[in-house]
Amino acid sequence: MTSTTSTAYEGFTAEERAAMKDHAQELKAAGRRSSPADKAAEAERAVLAKIAEMQDSDRTMAERLHAVITENAPALAPKLWYGMPAYALDGKVVCFFQSAEKFKARYATLGFSDLARLDSGPMWPAGFALTEVTPEVETRVAELVKQAVR
Repeated sequence: MTSTTSTAYEGFTAEERAAMKDHAQELKAAGRRSSPADKAAEAERAVLAKIAEMQDSDRTMAERLHAVITENAPALAPKLWYGMPAYALDGKVVCFFQSAEKFKARYATLGFSDLARLDSGPMWPAGFALTEVTPEVETRVAELVKQAVR
């Protein structure tokens, strides 16, 4: 017997297409800046502006995460990545925030790339669901970003 269900590829969602367009604009903007200091300052302004545009709960979480990450891992430079706040080491993203609202998800996400040094045995988490940023969450994020850049 054969199955009648379709597994045809239906393409990217509208949110995914918008994120890709954001990323293309980020790359163009980065190419136009002159000095490394100008690039860093503009990238941070862009991250803060993007955070300010977010809905209430996402904005609150992103503001707190930005403060915790920049305080505890000053080697990480804020930048936009696919239209979301991210933090990079030598230009390569180590961790990032995804708002729940932008991707129509139940929760926001704090994710880490493979550059983050979070290795712990044969398996470890690389993404964390967030519904709020409590003092306990702030402490855990501080530990993770410090470990990520060791």
